[in-house]
Amino acid sequence: MTTLLHDRHTHIVSSTPSRTRIRVSAKRRTPEQMGEITRALQAMPDVYSVRPNLQTGSIIIHYDQTPTVVEDLAATLHDVGVILFNTIDIELPATGGKSGVADDLVKAVADLNRRVGASTEGSIDLRFLIPLGLGGLAIYQLLRKGWQFETAPWYVLAYYAFDSFIKLHYTTEPEGPSSPELNGQGATIATGERLS
Repeated sequence: MTTLLHDRHTHIVSSTPSRTRIRVSAKRRTPEQMGEITRALQAMPDVYSVRPNLQTGSIIIHYDQTPTVVEDLAATLHDVGVILFNTIDIELPATGGKSGVADDLVKAVADLNRRVGASTEGSIDLRFLIPLGLGGLAIYQLLRKGWQFETAPWYVLAYYAFDSFIKLHYTTEPEGPSSPELNGQGATIATGERLS
């Protein structure tokens, strides 16, 4: 999605106090339009060097350090019909490497795991149920259809059962509430911690 955004819009790739590199949108990378953009930028009073690259659509602009130079570049480009999309100023939310949806899903599964652990008084949790379910499917497929080495159904499920068991038991649980309410009952979850 970011690539599509950058191909459709003229945007700042990098910027320092005396140099900015922009990438011109794909539809404006003709020799005529790149030339028009270059001439407009060269006519700016604080700009002393403009180096266009028609193949990549990049334009490197060197200028005297002034506090409003990026705004002046945007205004000059606007005058020739180009809207400058400043991706450097966009603040992305800090998600710790996960999207918001992925983070919500992890928290929901962790909450479900806590509830399953609480309802079984800590004897069973999702880390046990998921591999057990996949292992049961593997046995069912083996009994129903035989070995089927040519299509690999039962042993693929057996692999997933083993793999999910290992992965689920050697990972850390996401942080949740420090003391969840469990209807007044305590439960021991897979980590061995007693919740109250």
